[in-house]
Amino acid sequence: MSKDPAVLFYTSDFLTGTLTMTYEQKGKYITLLCLQHQKTLLSDKDMISICTSYDKDIYDKFIKDGEFFYNKRMKEEHEKRANFSKSRSDNRLNGLKNKTLKPKKTTSSYDNHMENENENINKNITIDIVKAYFKEKGYSETTAQKFFDYYSVAKWKDSKGKVVKNWKQKAQGVWFKEENKILTNESRHDFLMNAGKM
Repeated sequence: MSKDPAVLFYTSDFLTGTLTMTYEQKGKYITLLCLQHQKTLLSDKDMISICTSYDKDIYDKFIKDGEFFYNKRMKEEHEKRANFSKSRSDNRLNGLKNKTLKPKKTTSSYDNHMENENENINKNITIDIVKAYFKEKGYSETTAQKFFDYYSVAKWKDSKGKVVKNWKQKAQGVWFKEENKILTNESRHDFLMNAGKM
């Protein structure tokens, strides 16, 4: 199995944890974190090579275990990711052995997992919610109904087959047109005049 090229990185935690560091120190620190992810443990030579000399602020972010250094949070995130990947791989192999899964490319199983997760986004959308949103924005119930019917039939996927993650954005992008607005008596008169029907 090839080495995992990624690990979860919590940007807010990094910004908070390095608030008092200079930009140079932050650069050295994040470089060491990346190197630890690749090597698992850091040697004295690695630390000095990146820091150029002892820097208490940076060294305090690492635990020394014998002759090696490691950042506790990076170690934990690396292990969590490795355990998750192994669990997914084991589940797939067990499914193939028990013939509950058909042979597929590994990437397909990951794609389907993500697809199922995204489909749950739209399961609670009702026509009443859509109508209320359209009305709030000044658009007709008829347009709301057409919008709802269009995406319901398509199982909340767009014309390219991708799951609609933000239905309100879809509504604004295509369905919120001048001709779909709720017409007051005054706006209906203007609309009909412009349409040449009066």
